[in-house]
Amino acid sequence: MSTELTKSTSWKALEKHYEEIKNVHLRTMFEKDEKRGLRLKIDEIGIYFDYSKHRITDETLDLLFGLAKNRDIEKRRAAMFSGEKINTTENRAVLHTALRAPKGSTILLDGHNVVPDVHAVLDKMTDFSNKIRSGEWKGFTGNPIKNIVNIGIGGSDLGPVMAYEALKHFSAKELLFRFVSNVDGSDFAEAVIDLDAEETLFIISSKTFITIETMTNAQTARSWALAKLGDASAVARHFVAVSTNEKEVTKFGIDPQNMFGFWDWVGGRYSMSAAIGLSTMIAIGSENYHRMLNGLNEMDEHFRTAPMENNIPVIIGLLGLWYTSFFDAQTQAVFPYDRYLHRFPAYLQQLTMESNGKHITLDGQTVNYQTGAIYWGEPGTNGQHSFYQLIHQGTKLIPCDFIGFKKSLNNLPPHQDYLIANMIAQGEALAFGKTVDEVKAEGVAESIVPHKVFEGNRPSSTFFLDKVSPENLGKLVAMYEHAVFVQGAIWDINPYDQMGVELGKVLAQNIIPELQDTTKAIHHDSSTNALIELYRK
Repeated sequence: MSTELTKSTSWKALEKHYEEIKNVHLRTMFEKDEKRGLRLKIDEIGIYFDYSKHRITDETLDLLFGLAKNRDIEKRRAAMFSGEKINTTENRAVLHTALRAPKGSTILLDGHNVVPDVHAVLDKMTDFSNKIRSGEWKGFTGNPIKNIVNIGIGGSDLGPVMAYEALKHFSAKELLFRFVSNVDGSDFAEAVIDLDAEETLFIISSKTFITIETMTNAQTARSWALAKLGDASAVARHFVAVSTNEKEVTKFGIDPQNMFGFWDWVGGRYSMSAAIGLSTMIAIGSENYHRMLNGLNEMDEHFRTAPMENNIPVIIGLLGLWYTSFFDAQTQAVFPYDRYLHRFPAYLQQLTMESNGKHITLDGQTVNYQTGAIYWGEPGTNGQHSFYQLIHQGTKLIPCDFIGFKKSLNNLPPHQDYLIANMIAQGEALAFGKTVDEVKAEGVAESIVPHKVFEGNRPSSTFFLDKVSPENLGKLVAMYEHAVFVQGAIWDINPYDQMGVELGKVLAQNIIPELQDTTKAIHHDSSTNALIELYRK
């Protein structure tokens, strides 16, 4: 079966071109064009993006840009920014860009300007975070808050955790932050093991306030706090909510005045700059939080206005599509060469895989091409001593993104020089490898020569920024958000729903009572029945 995409002239031209170029080595490409490394780069908005070490030619780029234009990327982009309901399966707008729009902007949704609503919540967050940071907010017994525990899951956890870790250098050192997401009781137990309930604030992040993992942990937190505080009215001083369900929030014991809302036009994995970021704002302060929003907005504007040929997210998205849909690359590695970004690859896993892990087009057809890649990664240089072996000499094609910073936030010479030297060297080694003749010239024994050959021709991008900062974190997050959009638009899938996460959760609701009541009859397949019986015993 062919879809409209694979029948298009643009797609067929890329298929033909792929056959012509698939075995051309990067060594050859650089030998033929001495200035390739100076041409195939973008230096905009504080990001130096080198994409010269990709298995592409100028013709490849022209064909990819042609495909993007053929798929109406610019029109779809304008529809997203203008508030059209491009999340067609849920009939919702996709306006995470409004979360970082400057005050005074106008973004209309059904004729209503949502920007003032966003800034009203930001102002409320600022007021609250200032009270926590200054010690003005007191717990039930009169003690100031020293510990903040964010309870959420998915986007309500991954974004706050990643942002806190990335910006820890800017955080208030007198405050301790913990994050609970897993319904595994050990997650909660370890998070509070050394905390004093009198000095602890819980942020319960759940749009519906009925998410089973989050609310199970929230109820456990409530019981834990009241075991020390005694009075149910203490909940109002030690719990706040990021939610839209005022009825359930109030029922829990949280003062509705301490409920921070957001909107159904913000998907969970796109919500770290909404009220979901409350823990981030408390940690780094409202001024730094707004610096992060400014970075997000700066990348939004670059994506919205830059020509395709000079547009960082567009090119990232097209390169990823090139490897996924034509080279059949299964994964995409992301390696930040800065310890502060050690949770960034995990954050990108949800952003990319929950968005583009789809096999159905917008009109309900089954695709006949590969869509979303598996994202993974670790900070450098750790990965070099574990899995880089497979990337260099294994049988898998794994495109890599290297993210580096010119300056360290902790100036300990010569650490930064060694770190960045390794990052640059990895890109060079992946691209050009080491030939048989080069190995022999080193005097290696003949029997060992094949083992020391590096094929090279392994593609990578390198991103250089000045240093880790709130602005630069915002730029990197938005950069990948918009690359996801580009790929989804071309693949004709919806990056903004996540129906694939539902079935397992629904089935779990059926199994829970079967685990708790050993007399209850069970009617599953033989494997599932056996596992339930095993647990019951």
